[in-house]
Formats: sequence, C-alpha cells, structure tokens
Amino acid sequence: MQHNSTFPIKLNELDMLRDEATSYLKSIQWEQSQRAKNKDNDGKDESILLYLSRANNGSNVNIISVSKTILGLKKRLLPESVAIPIYLNQSLYAVQEGITLGIWVKDSYYDASGLSTLSENKSALDSSGKREYESKMHTATAFMLFSTAYKILHDLKPHASDDLSVMKQKFAGIPEVSFLSPLKGISCQLFYYDKYLGHPDIIKTDKDVIDFTVVYFEALIDEIQLRKSTLEYTDTIEDRTYKLEKSDFVVDGWNNVFAGTAVSVEFNKIQFEQIVGNKDAKHFARRLTERLLSYDFEAKKNPFQELGGFMPVFMGYGIPGTGKSMLIAAIATRLKEHSDNLEIPFLFHPMPDTIVSTFQGGSAEKMVEWMKPLQDPTRLIFAPIDDAENNLQERTAQGVSAGVKEVIGVFLRYTEGAYAVNYGNSSVGLFTNLPEMLDKAVISRVQGRFKIDGARNEKDFVDQDYLWWRKLEETMPNFINMDNPDNYKYLDAQKVAKNLGEILEKIDRPTEERILATFDKVSSKYKDDEHMFYAHLYTEIQKIFPFFSSRDVRNIQKAVSLRLTDFDLEPDWFENPEVYFKKDYETKFNMLQELMRANMKGLDFSDIRRQEVVRYLDNVATIADTDFKRKVDARINQLNIETEARERFGKGN
Repeated sequence: MQHNSTFPIKLNELDMLRDEATSYLKSIQWEQSQRAKNKDNDGKDESILLYLSRANNGSNVNIISVSKTILGLKKRLLPESVAIPIYLNQSLYAVQEGITLGIWVKDSYYDASGLSTLSENKSALDSSGKREYESKMHTATAFMLFSTAYKILHDLKPHASDDLSVMKQKFAGIPEVSFLSPLKGISCQLFYYDKYLGHPDIIKTDKDVIDFTVVYFEALIDEIQLRKSTLEYTDTIEDRTYKLEKSDFVVDGWNNVFAGTAVSVEFNKIQFEQIVGNKDAKHFARRLTERLLSYDFEAKKNPFQELGGFMPVFMGYGIPGTGKSMLIAAIATRLKEHSDNLEIPFLFHPMPDTIVSTFQGGSAEKMVEWMKPLQDPTRLIFAPIDDAENNLQERTAQGVSAGVKEVIGVFLRYTEGAYAVNYGNSSVGLFTNLPEMLDKAVISRVQGRFKIDGARNEKDFVDQDYLWWRKLEETMPNFINMDNPDNYKYLDAQKVAKNLGEILEKIDRPTEERILATFDKVSSKYKDDEHMFYAHLYTEIQKIFPFFSSRDVRNIQKAVSLRLTDFDLEPDWFENPEVYFKKDYETKFNMLQELMRANMKGLDFSDIRRQEVVRYLDNVATIADTDFKRKVDARINQLNIETEARERFGKGN
C-alpha cells in the first residue's frame, strides 16, 4: 500500500508519556499462561525454558521490576562501583524510550482508527461493536509492541556486537506474546525480558546486556511479523509514516523493520578528477549518482526506473591497482556532497569483511542484516562490495565454504524475486579483480558493467605524475625542475565525457573468436536490423554458454535503455534544486522525458542494439575464457615446477 502521509512524533509529546513508560519498568505484573509454563521440552533442570516456565515460583501472578533487576546486574557486574555500567544504563534508557514511543504510536492508532470512541462507549456496544473493539485493541497492542521494539533496535543495534551468534544460541525464544491489550502486551514482554536478564548464563559482561536486548526485541518483531496477517483494521497503520522529530527514525507501517539501524560508514573523500584514466568507469559512476539523486521521497520511486535507466546492481572489474577503491570513494563523495546540498539523508553501506560467519546459518543471518537496509525508502543508499570474489565466489568451485553459499543465496533472493524490493533509491556495486571467479547467478544479476582499467596512455600517466608532484610544487615552489609537455594542459584528458558514444569505439563485430564465428553464422541467414537476427543469435550463444539465459537478454535490453537515457542533467538543476530535485514526481518524470527525446535525436536504435549485444557477449566470453585460461596456466605452472624439480633432483644425484 502506498503511504500517503507523514506524521511527526513531537518530542514534547513524548516527554508527557515518559512517566508512564518509567512506571512499567518499575513494576508490572504478569500471569503466565499454561502453555508458556509447559514449554520445557527436554525436562532438564538447567534449561532456560524450564527456568522461564518456573518464573512465577508457583504462584499465579508475579510482580517484577526491570529497574531492580538492572540494579542487581550492576552489583554483579561492577560490585565495587557506585556507577551503573555504560552499556547497562544505555540499554535501560533505550527500553524506556522505546516504550515511550510505543505508547505514543498506540495513542495515535486509537485516535486514527476510532478505537478511542469505541472505548468511551464500550458499555453500549452491541456484539458487532464489541468484536470491532477487541480486534482494534489487538492491532493497537501489536503496533505498540512493534514500534517499541523497532525504536529499541534503532538505538542499540549500532552499539551491539557484529556477531550475535553466541547470544542467539543462548536465547530460547519468547514463550508467549500477548496482544489482548496494551497493558497486557507490554507487561508480558517486560516480564520475560526481566527473567532473561536475571538468568545467570545470559549476562556475563556489560556488553552482553546490549547484545541480549537486541536479540530479544528482534525476536519480538519476528513474532509480530508472523502474526500480523491475523490482525484487522490495519489501514491506519499501513497508509502513513511516523517520523521522530529531530531524528532519522521512521516507523513506516510494518515493513521496514531495520530502517534506520544501519549507520553510514566513514570514507576518504575523493573527487573524480583525482582518478586518471578509467573514462568508462567514471562516466558510469557519474550517471549512477545522477540517477540516485533523482529519487522522489514522496512518491517513493525513481523516474529513471520508469525510463529504463536505473541500475540496482552493477559491476566494475579490472586488474589490481587500477582504481577500484578510489572509484568507490569518489561515488560516495559525490553522493554525500549532493545529498548534503539537497538536504536528503544518505547511507554509505559497504559490505563488511566479516560477513561470512563460522557458525552454521550465521552467514545467511548476517547477509540478511546487511541487505535489509537497502529496502529503506527514506535514504539514498550506495552499497559497494569490494573484492566481491571473496564472498560471492562460484559455488561449484572446489573448497567454497558453506558460509559463502549462504551469502550468495541471500544476495540472489534480495536482488531479484519476492524479497527484491527496490524503490530506486539504492544501488549495489560489485567491484572485483577476478570477475571470472564470481558465481554465474550473481553475474546474471548485474545490469550494468564497466571496466576499470586505470591509466592507458601517455596523457593518463603524465596526469598521474602531475597529481603527485603538484603537491610538492605547492609546498616548495620551483623545486620541480622539469619541463612541462608541449601542446597539452594537465588533466585535460581526465575531463568527463558527455556520453558513452565519446568513450566507446564504434563496435560492429565481436572480438572474441567464438562470438565472432557465431555472429558470422547468424549473419549469413539474417541481417542485423531484423529482430530474428537476435533471436537466432541468442539461441546459438546458449549452445556455447549453457548458463546464458533470459536474464542475460534482459541485461542487454537494460544496457540499450541506459544508452537511451545517457544524458547529462542540467547544471542549473544542481545549483537551484527547486528547478528539478524539489519538484514532484510527475514533473521530474516529464522533464527527464524531454531530455531523453533530445538525446535520442540522431541515434540509430539498430546500431546501439548491435553495439550493446556485441559488448555484452564479448564480456561473457572473456569472463568464461579467463576462468578456463587461469586454470590452464595454473596447471602448466605446476607441471613446469614438477619438471624443474625432477631435473634438479637428477643433477643432484
């Protein structure tokens, strides 16, 4: 459902609710259900489930105090200190603020759904009215708990350990979740949260408190997500967004569970002018930033998606030392600078090096956590995967770990399929020295690709030297006692191209032997300006490369669409954001259509299509042949080593 309105959560209104939240932390009472008491499956006295099932010590109702339990933990963790440990205090504060916000959201639902009126006239309700009252009460409770848990995760997840596998292994689940009423809902959850905190095996250190709190409230959100389909009267939840004043925290229906939990990573600021060569890569990167910046936060979609010029997944590849890491930093720098100028939130979200876990299932879990923020519609997101061959390696290769396979499985589900929600505000970039080592299914998800080849000619190398020695010249004038080149101004060759046509050589025929032979074979039957030419070409290519599929054809179509939208945004649009970036979606879309029509004048569709087909198929063959050649070279090298070893051994004897 499309979200139509954004409602502010005002800080002064939360201030009035904080006493109520604090009262829950001081004292609540809860009566465990018989089902929760019977959740001990193994009959062992030491089990956490049995501990929880006996939490009431035999009585029907037990009164607990989270604040007292926290003080008890303080005495255990820092017995000689009068101060409360930092993480313990931070966790308690986050839970308090989460409950406060949950109460506010519950009150908002009461008013928006008409539950307030039903509650006031409860005694006069007929059977239909009572049923509506109970249903709305359940929904209000669920949404309150969801918002509470979500706020707690927003505040604590950035401070939790990267790997929560050990804590999750200790955690035995939440025995029961009550939606009967807001009071019972919050009492139930605080009851079990308190009992877990009091278990001697759960909290060993101060940091464990944050880690456990994150694990517990993640589990609560998972439980709510499983049961939300049974809830009624959810329209006033799903048709609006709640944004906390002076914060990036947003509650957007039930959907964006981890929105706002990812924190932008620091990076070295680099300008495109500092990168020599790489004309294709720099042009692609510049187009990527312009397209991301065109995202409309109100409509939650990108006009370039509709025009066919947006790339959710792309790949840059080249030998080591050609500028892949610099290009990542340059893209992030450009996006950050423009985002700051346009006053829009930006998330730089590189894949962490520790994504592959040693625990079974841990890699998939960590990959889901990394992929989830990409579905947050409230920020522009650039998510690079540097050295992608390390974590997205061909699954059929010998020695590939189970963790890598888990990571690839999650990547594939979240980039195309039921989980692949992309609003046009996020893009994943694969950067690799060894594209032939990437999993073929991963490569098939790539909708835009470019070569990062570094400096390629005399002008590139002289500019690379200039970028180095000009710093010395600025520090010590006249120290550089060498002559400048004739008829060349430094960095002229590094100027950005206007379009791909200025960069690409006119490609009429493939360069890869097998592709060329197939191309000539099909050309003998059809002309390349006939649609059947490409239908037969793809069929023949599939015989050579069985992994070539309809997704590859879609990627070629996407490449053609990218050429048609390969135009500059007007410089005035960046200088005066209200001219374009601040406009509504339809206006932006119409403005881009005008630029697209102007760009298409003089273009020949059949020429562009042939060029992009040839580029793509040559790339497919190059990657496949490189993998084979690398294996052959490795085998030859091993044979040479064995031969040399035998000769030396023979001479030695």
